[in-house]
Amino acid sequence: MPRYFIEVAYKGTNYAGFQIQDNANTIQAEVEKALSIFLREPISITGSSRTDAGVHARQNYFHFETEKFTDHTNLSKPAYHLNAILPSDIAVLSVHMVSDNAHCRFDAASRTYEYTIYQHKDPFLQLMAHFYPFNVSTQLLQQFAQEILKHTEFEAFSKRSTQVHTFRCTVFDSEWVVTPGVLIYRVTANRFLRGMVKGLVGTMLNCASKKKSLEHFQKVLFSKDSSLVDFSVPSHGLTLRQVDFSSDKLPPTSF
Repeated sequence: MPRYFIEVAYKGTNYAGFQIQDNANTIQAEVEKALSIFLREPISITGSSRTDAGVHARQNYFHFETEKFTDHTNLSKPAYHLNAILPSDIAVLSVHMVSDNAHCRFDAASRTYEYTIYQHKDPFLQLMAHFYPFNVSTQLLQQFAQEILKHTEFEAFSKRSTQVHTFRCTVFDSEWVVTPGVLIYRVTANRFLRGMVKGLVGTMLNCASKKKSLEHFQKVLFSKDSSLVDFSVPSHGLTLRQVDFSSDKLPPTSF
Protein backbone atom coordinates (compact mmCIF):
# COMPACT_ATOMS: atom_id res chain seq x y z
CA MET A 1 0.00 0.00 0.00
CA PRO A 2 1.37 3.49 -0.81
CA ARG A 3 3.12 5.25 2.08
CA TYR A 4 3.23 8.97 2.86
CA PHE A 5 5.23 11.24 5.15
CA ILE A 6 3.26 14.08 6.70
CA GLU A 7 5.18 17.09 8.04
CA VAL A 8 3.54 18.68 11.09
CA ALA A 9 4.19 21.58 13.49
CA TYR A 10 2.44 21.97 16.83
CA LYS A 11 2.34 23.78 20.15
CA GLY A 12 2.31 21.07 22.80
CA THR A 13 0.81 23.10 25.66
CA ASN A 14 -2.61 21.45 25.57
CA TYR A 15 -1.47 17.91 24.84
CA ALA A 16 -0.18 14.95 26.84
CA GLY A 17 2.64 14.43 24.35
CA PHE A 18 2.67 12.83 20.92
CA GLN A 19 1.83 9.20 21.64
CA ILE A 20 -1.82 8.22 21.80
CA GLN A 21 -3.24 7.60 25.30
CA ASP A 22 -6.53 6.28 26.65
CA ASN A 23 -7.37 9.13 29.02
CA ALA A 24 -5.68 12.21 27.54
CA ASN A 25 -5.62 14.09 24.26
CA THR A 26 -2.43 13.81 22.20
CA ILE A 27 -0.95 15.03 18.94
CA GLN A 28 -1.20 11.54 17.43
CA ALA A 29 -4.90 11.31 18.28
CA GLU A 30 -5.68 14.67 16.65
CA VAL A 31 -3.68 13.97 13.47
CA GLU A 32 -5.15 10.48 13.08
CA LYS A 33 -8.65 11.86 13.57
CA ALA A 34 -8.11 14.56 10.93
CA LEU A 35 -6.66 12.08 8.42
CA SER A 36 -9.47 9.61 9.05
CA ILE A 37 -12.12 12.29 8.48
CA PHE A 38 -10.42 13.58 5.34
CA LEU A 39 -9.73 10.16 3.80
CA ARG A 40 -12.92 8.54 5.14
CA GLU A 41 -11.10 5.49 6.45
CA PRO A 42 -9.30 4.63 9.71
CA ILE A 43 -5.70 5.93 9.63
CA SER A 44 -2.86 5.07 12.02
CA ILE A 45 0.36 7.12 12.02
CA THR A 46 3.94 6.44 13.17
CA GLY A 47 6.03 9.34 14.48
CA SER A 48 9.69 10.19 13.85
CA SER A 49 10.09 11.58 17.40
CA ARG A 50 7.78 10.95 20.33
CA THR A 51 7.67 14.31 22.08
CA ASP A 52 6.57 14.34 25.72
CA ALA A 53 3.72 16.27 27.32
CA GLY A 54 4.03 20.03 26.80
CA VAL A 55 6.88 19.77 24.27
CA HIS A 56 6.49 21.71 21.01
CA ALA A 57 7.57 20.96 17.45
CA ARG A 58 8.43 23.31 14.61
CA GLN A 59 8.87 20.22 12.42
CA ASN A 60 7.99 16.62 13.06
CA TYR A 61 7.20 13.83 10.62
CA PHE A 62 4.73 10.96 10.73
CA HIS A 63 4.04 8.28 8.17
CA PHE A 64 0.83 6.53 7.23
CA GLU A 65 -0.53 4.33 4.45
CA THR A 66 -3.54 4.77 2.22
CA GLU A 67 -4.69 4.09 -1.32
CA LYS A 68 -6.86 7.21 -1.34
CA PHE A 69 -3.94 9.45 -2.41
CA THR A 70 -3.11 7.34 -5.48
CA ASP A 71 -4.87 9.76 -7.80
CA HIS A 72 -3.49 13.15 -6.73
CA THR A 73 -5.86 15.01 -9.05
CA ASN A 74 -8.81 13.92 -6.92
CA LEU A 75 -7.21 15.05 -3.68
CA SER A 76 -5.54 18.37 -4.30
CA LYS A 77 -4.03 20.41 -1.48
CA PRO A 78 -4.33 17.81 1.32
CA ALA A 79 -2.46 20.08 3.77
CA TYR A 80 -5.08 22.80 3.23
CA HIS A 81 -7.97 20.41 3.88
CA LEU A 82 -6.32 18.76 6.90
CA ASN A 83 -5.59 22.15 8.47
CA ALA A 84 -9.26 23.02 8.17
CA ILE A 85 -10.03 19.97 10.34
CA LEU A 86 -7.17 20.18 12.84
CA PRO A 87 -7.24 22.47 15.91
CA SER A 88 -5.40 25.78 15.63
CA ASP A 89 -2.33 24.61 17.59
CA ILE A 90 -1.50 21.82 15.10
CA ALA A 91 -0.56 22.53 11.47
CA VAL A 92 0.21 20.25 8.53
CA LEU A 93 3.10 21.72 6.53
CA SER A 94 3.36 19.18 3.70
CA VAL A 95 2.56 15.64 2.58
CA HIS A 96 5.15 13.56 0.70
CA MET A 97 4.71 10.29 -1.17
CA VAL A 98 7.64 8.01 -0.25
CA SER A 99 8.78 4.48 -0.99
CA ASP A 100 6.75 1.69 0.58
CA ASN A 101 9.60 0.78 2.97
CA ALA A 102 10.45 4.33 4.09
CA HIS A 103 10.16 4.80 7.87
CA CYS A 104 9.99 8.28 9.39
CA ARG A 105 11.60 7.13 12.66
CA PHE A 106 14.30 4.69 11.55
CA ASP A 107 15.25 6.58 8.38
CA ALA A 108 15.69 9.96 10.07
CA ALA A 109 19.36 10.98 9.83
CA SER A 110 19.18 13.52 12.66
CA ARG A 111 16.91 15.51 14.94
CA THR A 112 17.50 19.02 16.26
CA TYR A 113 16.04 20.24 19.55
CA GLU A 114 16.10 23.71 21.07
CA TYR A 115 15.55 24.62 24.69
CA THR A 116 14.74 28.29 25.30
CA ILE A 117 15.37 30.18 28.54
CA TYR A 118 14.44 33.79 29.26
CA GLN A 119 15.84 35.74 32.19
CA HIS A 120 13.55 38.77 32.34
CA LYS A 121 9.80 38.54 32.82
CA ASP A 122 8.11 38.32 29.42
CA PRO A 123 4.44 37.32 29.09
CA PHE A 124 4.94 36.45 25.41
CA LEU A 125 7.50 33.73 26.18
CA GLN A 126 5.95 32.06 29.19
CA LEU A 127 4.29 29.20 27.28
CA MET A 128 7.25 28.51 24.98
CA ALA A 129 10.30 29.08 27.20
CA HIS A 130 11.56 28.55 30.76
CA PHE A 131 11.82 31.60 33.04
CA TYR A 132 15.22 31.38 34.80
CA PRO A 133 16.01 34.75 36.46
CA PHE A 134 19.29 33.65 38.02
CA ASN A 135 22.91 34.50 37.31
CA VAL A 136 24.49 31.91 35.08
CA SER A 137 27.94 31.75 33.53
CA THR A 138 27.49 31.64 29.76
CA GLN A 139 31.18 30.82 29.42
CA LEU A 140 30.69 27.65 31.45
CA LEU A 141 27.53 26.82 29.49
CA GLN A 142 29.51 26.93 26.23
CA GLN A 143 32.27 24.76 27.72
CA PHE A 144 29.73 22.17 28.85
CA ALA A 145 28.01 22.21 25.44
CA GLN A 146 31.30 21.62 23.64
CA GLU A 147 32.20 18.80 26.03
CA ILE A 148 29.00 16.97 25.06
CA LEU A 149 30.32 16.67 21.49
CA LYS A 150 33.17 14.49 22.76
CA HIS A 151 30.86 11.83 24.21
CA THR A 152 28.72 9.06 22.75
CA GLU A 153 27.41 7.31 25.89
CA PHE A 154 24.59 9.17 27.66
CA GLU A 155 23.20 6.65 30.12
CA ALA A 156 23.25 9.23 32.96
CA PHE A 157 20.95 11.49 30.90
CA SER A 158 18.28 8.88 30.25
CA LYS A 159 15.16 8.52 32.37
CA ARG A 160 15.10 5.11 34.03
CA SER A 161 11.54 4.30 32.90
CA THR A 162 12.65 3.56 29.36
CA GLN A 163 13.40 0.46 27.31
CA VAL A 164 16.34 0.91 24.97
CA HIS A 165 19.05 -1.46 23.80
CA THR A 166 21.78 1.17 23.86
CA PHE A 167 22.50 4.55 25.41
CA ARG A 168 24.82 5.49 22.55
CA CYS A 169 24.02 8.71 20.66
CA THR A 170 26.07 10.59 18.08
CA VAL A 171 25.85 14.32 18.76
CA PHE A 172 26.60 16.45 15.68
CA ASP A 173 26.04 19.92 17.15
CA SER A 174 25.81 21.27 20.70
CA GLU A 175 25.85 24.99 21.46
CA TRP A 176 24.26 27.81 23.42
CA VAL A 177 22.97 30.75 21.40
CA VAL A 178 23.23 33.78 23.69
CA THR A 179 21.27 36.99 23.12
CA PRO A 180 20.33 39.71 25.65
CA GLY A 181 18.02 38.08 28.20
CA VAL A 182 17.51 34.87 26.20
CA LEU A 183 19.55 31.66 26.12
CA ILE A 184 18.85 28.90 23.62
CA TYR A 185 20.48 25.49 23.80
CA ARG A 186 20.58 23.84 20.37
CA VAL A 187 21.55 20.20 19.98
CA THR A 188 21.50 17.88 16.97
CA ALA A 189 22.01 14.11 17.17
CA ASN A 190 21.14 10.94 15.33
CA ARG A 191 18.88 9.93 18.25
CA PHE A 192 17.89 11.09 21.73
CA LEU A 193 17.13 9.16 24.90
CA ARG A 194 14.00 9.78 26.95
CA GLY A 195 14.49 13.00 28.92
CA MET A 196 17.98 13.50 27.49
CA VAL A 197 17.71 17.12 26.32
CA LYS A 198 15.99 18.28 29.52
CA GLY A 199 18.65 16.44 31.53
CA LEU A 200 21.46 18.10 29.61
CA VAL A 201 19.90 21.56 29.95
CA GLY A 202 19.01 21.20 33.62
CA THR A 203 22.45 19.89 34.54
CA MET A 204 24.29 22.55 32.55
CA LEU A 205 22.18 25.30 34.13
CA ASN A 206 22.71 23.89 37.60
CA CYS A 207 26.46 23.60 37.15
CA ALA A 208 26.87 27.00 35.47
CA SER A 209 24.76 28.76 38.12
CA LYS A 210 26.79 27.24 40.96
CA LYS A 211 30.07 27.87 39.08
CA LYS A 212 30.94 24.19 39.08
CA SER A 213 33.96 23.24 37.00
CA LEU A 214 34.13 21.51 33.63
CA GLU A 215 35.72 18.59 35.45
CA HIS A 216 32.59 18.23 37.59
CA PHE A 217 30.37 18.17 34.48
CA GLN A 218 32.66 15.58 32.89
CA LYS A 219 32.25 13.34 35.94
CA VAL A 220 28.47 13.48 35.50
CA LEU A 221 28.82 12.52 31.83
CA PHE A 222 31.03 9.55 32.66
CA SER A 223 29.05 8.46 35.72
CA LYS A 224 26.13 6.58 34.06
CA ASP A 225 24.21 7.70 37.17
CA SER A 226 20.96 9.55 36.47
CA SER A 227 20.68 10.61 40.13
CA LEU A 228 23.44 13.15 39.40
CA VAL A 229 21.43 14.69 36.55
CA ASP A 230 18.88 17.51 36.90
CA PHE A 231 15.78 16.69 34.81
CA SER A 232 13.64 19.34 36.52
CA VAL A 233 13.48 22.00 33.79
CA PRO A 234 9.89 22.25 32.48
CA SER A 235 8.86 20.67 29.19
CA HIS A 236 7.33 23.84 27.73
CA GLY A 237 10.81 25.28 27.06
CA LEU A 238 11.64 22.40 24.69
CA THR A 239 10.96 22.41 20.94
CA LEU A 240 11.73 19.79 18.32
CA ARG A 241 13.13 22.13 15.71
CA GLN A 242 13.95 19.91 12.75
CA VAL A 243 14.05 16.31 11.52
CA ASP A 244 16.43 15.59 8.64
CA PHE A 245 16.29 12.79 6.08
CA SER A 246 18.60 11.93 3.21
CA SER A 247 17.27 13.06 -0.17
CA ASP A 248 16.50 9.53 -1.30
CA LYS A 249 14.22 8.99 1.72
CA LEU A 250 12.31 12.27 1.52
CA PRO A 251 11.61 13.54 -2.01
CA PRO A 252 11.73 17.34 -2.36
CA THR A 253 8.27 17.52 -3.92
CA SER A 254 5.06 17.43 -1.93
CA PHE A 255 1.38 17.83 -2.66
